[in-house]
Amino acid sequence: MPVRSWTTGTQCVAKGDHRKPKPGELLYHKGDILTIVAMTTVKSTCYKAKHNSTGDEGIINSADVREREALRLDPSLSLMPWFHGKISGPEAVRKLQPAQDGLFLVRESIRHPGDYVLCVSVSGEVIHYRVMYQDNQLTIDNNQHFNNLIDMIEFYSQNKGALARTLLKPKPKQGAKSAEMELTKAGWLLDITVLKLGHIIGEGEFGAVFDGEYLAQRVAVKTIKCDVTAQAFLQEATVMTKLQHKNLVRLLGVILHKGLLIVTELMTKGNLANFLRTRGRSLVGSVQLLRFALDVCEGMAYLESKKLVHRDLAARNVLLSDDDVAKVSDFGLTRAASRVSDDQRAKLPVRWSAPEALTKEVKYSTKSDVWSYGILLWEIFSYGRQPYPKMSLKEVMERVEGGFRMEAPEDCLPAIYALMTICWAKEPRRRPTFHKMREKLEQEMKKRCPGYDSLIPSPRPQK
Repeated sequence: MPVRSWTTGTQCVAKGDHRKPKPGELLYHKGDILTIVAMTTVKSTCYKAKHNSTGDEGIINSADVREREALRLDPSLSLMPWFHGKISGPEAVRKLQPAQDGLFLVRESIRHPGDYVLCVSVSGEVIHYRVMYQDNQLTIDNNQHFNNLIDMIEFYSQNKGALARTLLKPKPKQGAKSAEMELTKAGWLLDITVLKLGHIIGEGEFGAVFDGEYLAQRVAVKTIKCDVTAQAFLQEATVMTKLQHKNLVRLLGVILHKGLLIVTELMTKGNLANFLRTRGRSLVGSVQLLRFALDVCEGMAYLESKKLVHRDLAARNVLLSDDDVAKVSDFGLTRAASRVSDDQRAKLPVRWSAPEALTKEVKYSTKSDVWSYGILLWEIFSYGRQPYPKMSLKEVMERVEGGFRMEAPEDCLPAIYALMTICWAKEPRRRPTFHKMREKLEQEMKKRCPGYDSLIPSPRPQK
């Protein structure tokens, strides 16, 4: 059996109990999540690991754990498997047979459009509770109010409240899979009792982003309270379970509590666009700009190797760590190369999008990400300026289609502008790969940063 080689930060799931550890070993139970802290000198199959719930550290044998699985992108994966959409009362009664106390489902109200109905089996009968939508909140009794259906079901699964009994068992819609069950099985569902929320560090249309702490690790917590948006963000979290690279923001896991919470490593210096705008040329030199460009290229080369397309690459979606490492984030639009639906096209950022991504005929690919990377390089070397300054979105689309390309930012290195222009080749096949661009950026870095050679790992590890 080959010896496993796990990097620091790799998360594992215990295959069985280890209740009687020897001195220095870690105590854990089947299903516990453990994070690799370091290799050990004990033997090649042993690692030092940290228990994700207790915070304890100790030695584990790699044969006794498995690496945390990536989740498969599955349209049937649902945060609300108990939601059946627009069905009638009698149909709901049929679905809740055979009668079982506490069996429940939620449906859209046909009689009161915009409201919902919670249907619960109690003593052989089905009781229908109207869920009213008032002042952006949901309520059954005008006493207890909820931000969303997930929040409401969570509450009534633990408290009887206005109901005849607590909710015990969801009746899943045919074909729907419980996201909670799949996340638990794969080891990505985190324990909310261990999470400490701090201050708001960002606000988006989906909800707030908080800093916080999870088992002594500083984290960022993205909160999504709207049911529909939470379901969409579940896809982002699913994509992130597949990604392990030093230049991609790392997912720690998700929590289902009053909606969806996505927990990632905390990037203390915020996004790259704001960082550059607020510091400028006097504080950030050309070598640092090159490092940012190379960091992003490394992360994108990894996505390229996984045949994943980001679709929203821009300086606002690159975050900086304490030690100025740039990491690509926001994987909400990331997926394998595919055609762009009208729906998705409406969300694409025009100033960063390749011409073919804005038409109906051509599919979005890694080569479209390369175009966006050229725009991101322009952002970096212009210190965070908005691309195509003073042009409307309509002008951008028309003029780029007609062959217009931005001029080099002030004092931009000639080799970098040459890289930008080749990224903006009209024909996607003429654009370079991220692998090739990484080589060019490393050559440029060697010229300007003596001793850079010694910082490049060899061979370059890929997971």
